[in-house]
This record gives sequence, structure tokens and C-alpha cells, in this order.
Amino acid sequence: MKSCCHPHAKPSGFLFAGLHLWKLVAVGFLLMLGSCTKDAVIEGPALVDLFGDFQVLEPVKTSRDSVRFGQGETVYLQGRFNKLTDWRVEVRGLSSGARKIISGKSRSLDAVNCVWNGSTTLFPMFRAEETELKLFVEQDSLLFQRRIKVLSVRQPGGFVLADFESGIRPGWQSFVQSGANMSFVIRTNPLAGQGNAYYDMGGLVNWDWLIGMLEFPASAYQAPRFPLAANPDQVYFNALVYLPDSVTNALLLIQFREDDNLDGQFNQSNEDMYALQCAAYSVNGAQTLQRGWNLISARYSDLVSLVNGQPSTPAGNNRLEPDRLQKVSVLMLANPSSGYSQLYLDYVVFTSNGPLQP
Repeated sequence: MKSCCHPHAKPSGFLFAGLHLWKLVAVGFLLMLGSCTKDAVIEGPALVDLFGDFQVLEPVKTSRDSVRFGQGETVYLQGRFNKLTDWRVEVRGLSSGARKIISGKSRSLDAVNCVWNGSTTLFPMFRAEETELKLFVEQDSLLFQRRIKVLSVRQPGGFVLADFESGIRPGWQSFVQSGANMSFVIRTNPLAGQGNAYYDMGGLVNWDWLIGMLEFPASAYQAPRFPLAANPDQVYFNALVYLPDSVTNALLLIQFREDDNLDGQFNQSNEDMYALQCAAYSVNGAQTLQRGWNLISARYSDLVSLVNGQPSTPAGNNRLEPDRLQKVSVLMLANPSSGYSQLYLDYVVFTSNGPLQP
């Protein structure tokens, strides 16, 4: 019998399979090494992002020190860091008190991720004024600050019914009850939500819910109807409404009267009137006001028909048609047993395809 250890003996089947397996392992290992090149994508955060100390690789600077937002200019920050960093920019109007907040997470700041177009985050809106810009990184550490002078303000766009900057427009209509401490007047002071003026509505009327109202007919803008799109999903009504700290009983009712038959008039018995409510307290279907300036925005298709605050069937063709809108009425209301009430109104505007971007 021949020994299996003879130098010319053939390897057994088991040994042959083992050698074959080792070859496969070796080839696989080489393929794995070949795939680990410098171009391989490694998932997950880099170690420097997790554990590295924050460093500024390119000093932060602003693109300009003065800006004309009204002419389409913007201002942005430039800078570069060594790691992914959470950052926050705060801009504050030194006269208005307006604030803009921009935040992000990146290794750099540029004209794409850190740009200010003159818009506002917290009211009032910015004015032509000096502003202070601050950049915070790494758990609210102040990294950079600079003064930026606003030479002209941003124009948000849309059809402006009222900003009160030039007083009462010819053709507006108003009614004020003969109550106590009535104050349906335009005031000019730094408290304005936009610009320098706003409409102060307030008073005490102990026999009626209505305190006073201001109406904006299309005829005041030299047209039979407002220049709005026909599609109610594309039209938005917006207004800035200020609720004083001490007021808890105010109710604002905004009515939209449509000229369904296009005769240039509104007839309450056979034409549609829709409404929007906002209040200092909880009311079904109403937007609840917070202390200070509120942006009230409503898509036209979301307006409802109301009678004495309750949903009702419109008297006309029962179609929401902003292109047939003939008059907008703003009614200041309060429960007659609740005492003095007050609200401020500013920047009443229709916008297209979305709410006002202040």
C-alpha cells in the first residue's frame, strides 16, 4: 500500500477542497483591499465633526455694509469652518425692533445658505434704519457681529388696500359709535407694524357689539372690483393686527362683499358675502390673536359665510369669486358687557399663490 505522504502522491479530495477555499478567501481579501481607495464613500459623520475643536478657516464677513432691499439687493455672510457647525444669525432693527432669524448647519456660509433679503421673522417689519447682525455658533457662542444699514426696505408685493402711511384714502368709508374713549384714528409712531403709521381702533360701547368699522370699496382704487385672480385658491388676504397687553375681549370681523351680477353694487339679499374672524379669545373658526403684532393670513377659498357669527348659506350664487370682490369691511367688535376694547390694524394686502412673506 502506498503512503499518502509519498512525494509523488496526489492530494486527497479534502485537501484539494481546502486549498481551493483558501484561494477564494485570498482573492476576496484582495478585492476588498482594492475597493478601499481614497474615492470610497464612508457613511456617517467625520471624526472631526464629532470630536474636533471648532476652528475658523476663513474669517466671517458680510457681502456689504449697506443694502437697498427695495431695489432687489440682498446681504449675506461668507466664512468657512473646519467642521459641520450649527449656526444662527440674528438681525435686529435698532429703531423698529424688528428681528430676522436665519439658521443652518454647514461647514461654510455663503450666498445660498446665509442670505437676508430684507424679510422679517418677528414683527414689526424692518424700516430704513441701522440694524445689528450677530452670528452665533457652538452652543450660542457669539462669533461675529456687524452693523448693516438698510437704505430701502423690501417690497413684499401684492395689492395693498391700506398701509396708512398717507392718511385716510379718499373713498374709504368709516363708522364709529358714540361710545366712550373712542380712538378710530391713524397714529404715527415707532409701534407701527409696517412703515410709520397704523390704524388705532378702540372704545367702550355698552349697548352694542359693534364699536366701529372701516371699509375699503373697490371704487376708492378707481375700479368697480379689486384686481384679483378668479381662482380663490390663488388669492390670500393678509393684515397685521396688534393686540395690546391689557385687552382680552377684542373681536375683529372682516367681511368680503362680492358683486355677483357685475352691476357695480352689492345687494345683501341676493349676493355673496364671506367673512374672516380673529379674536383675543377662543372663538370657533376664528384665528386667536397673541399679544403684540399678528400676521393674519387666509386663503380666499377658506373664507366662510357668517350671520351673527354662525355659519350660513350665502345669499348669492354660493361661489367664492375674488375677481368679483366689490368691498372689504373691517369691523371692530366686543361684548358690550366686557368693557373697553382695542386693536391696531396695519398693512392690509392681497397676495397671490401664498400668504404674505413680510
